[in-house]
Amino acid sequence: MKVLGLDVGEKRIGVAVSDALGLIAQGITVLQRRDLEYDLRQLQRLVKETDVSQVVVGIPKNMDGSLGEGAKMVLLFVEQMRDDLAIPVILWDERWTTTQATRVLVEADLSRKKRRKVVDKLAAVLILQNYLDSGMHDTSGGDQA
Repeated sequence: MKVLGLDVGEKRIGVAVSDALGLIAQGITVLQRRDLEYDLRQLQRLVKETDVSQVVVGIPKNMDGSLGEGAKMVLLFVEQMRDDLAIPVILWDERWTTTQATRVLVEADLSRKKRRKVVDKLAAVLILQNYLDSGMHDTSGGDQA
């Protein structure tokens, strides 16, 4: 079962997809956000193109588990996605994924400009890979965050 992973930000959405067995995540693109209607259309297109059966969205919780402004923005977006997409949309705790992604790119000696272009995609890969490694995609799904 293929799964789409998303790192939703204010300006960009990093996108990753799993292999058909749901074992390995691979980054595929970064979407530039415009407005809600455009963003949802782009996600509908990706769901269709990649033939996924569920979507995992990282939710940026604070270290104490509370929800900050970024998490609230993601929750509102996920509500719209759930109304718009015909497949399950699952929340996944993404604490540290952007930090991890940035660290990997710095260690790879990528310039700041190049990092900015791929950090969202790598964060989506980390979110999705963590979800796949948890084995939760083998169950009926639901919010895990």
